[in-house]
Amino acid sequence: MNHKLVPLSQPLRSGDQIEVITSKKQLPKEDWLNYVVTAKARHKIKQSLREQKRKIAGVGREAVQVQLRKWGAKVNNANVAALVEYFRCTSAMDLYYRIARGKHSLDSLTEKQVRNGRLLLPKPKHNSEEQTLEEVVAGIRGEKNATLLIGDDLKKIDYQLSKCCNPIEGDDVFGFITKDEGIKIHRVNCPSAVQLMSNFAYRIVKARWKGKDSVEFLAGIRFSGIDDVGLVNKITTIISHEHNVNMRAISFESNDGIFAGKVMAYVHNTDHLNSLMDKLKRVRGVRSVERVDH
Repeated sequence: MNHKLVPLSQPLRSGDQIEVITSKKQLPKEDWLNYVVTAKARHKIKQSLREQKRKIAGVGREAVQVQLRKWGAKVNNANVAALVEYFRCTSAMDLYYRIARGKHSLDSLTEKQVRNGRLLLPKPKHNSEEQTLEEVVAGIRGEKNATLLIGDDLKKIDYQLSKCCNPIEGDDVFGFITKDEGIKIHRVNCPSAVQLMSNFAYRIVKARWKGKDSVEFLAGIRFSGIDDVGLVNKITTIISHEHNVNMRAISFESNDGIFAGKVMAYVHNTDHLNSLMDKLKRVRGVRSVERVDH
């Protein structure tokens, strides 16, 4: 916009000159709903998201059918409904989608039984909302060696880092008591934070980092700019050598002289992450560097 690279969420003003760089590989994302304005745009995005979910769910549906047959169970609504209830899904479509995304595993059903083609599953364990913090925390398996203080008296207890916002040491965080996964740690600016705090305030606990430990956290960095010879090599050199960071994944995409990339790397804390991002910003051709959750 106006000869500068800006994110898709950049508000437009009268007189702005814009060029929309498109890609056949790009699909609408749910966070686009946070800044689109027109009802038509929201409808199109939601329509695309539903179609994406439907395609992914199709893969999960096939996996469920194959597994039911493997167990000797009938492929019918009753057995699918049993799986929906066991995994606490909202519908069969939701079940298929979660199976395809790896959020639930059918291999974990070791206590299942099949009688005359009917799938019999054990009752899922429920944690009542009236349970005390100590009762809920008792079975949590958290990140080893990480130091986080949780609760009104800020005691050190186990926890899990939420994958929706990938908090790392130094972030402002809070704890959320889930029904079946213990305490999940979220960043205060997590996309889910407002909903959790407003609808489930009674399940929110205070949390803050304390001290430094030899723990690495997975963080994402997105960068974009003007394509240049050797640019990929410069960026990967900074990440893997100059800053002694272990990369888990990295991807680049170039289109008409404009490049966009993303790296998932392990860092020690926010200072470590910010230092790495500052170095990337100084690479010739790089115009924007930002932290991402996934």
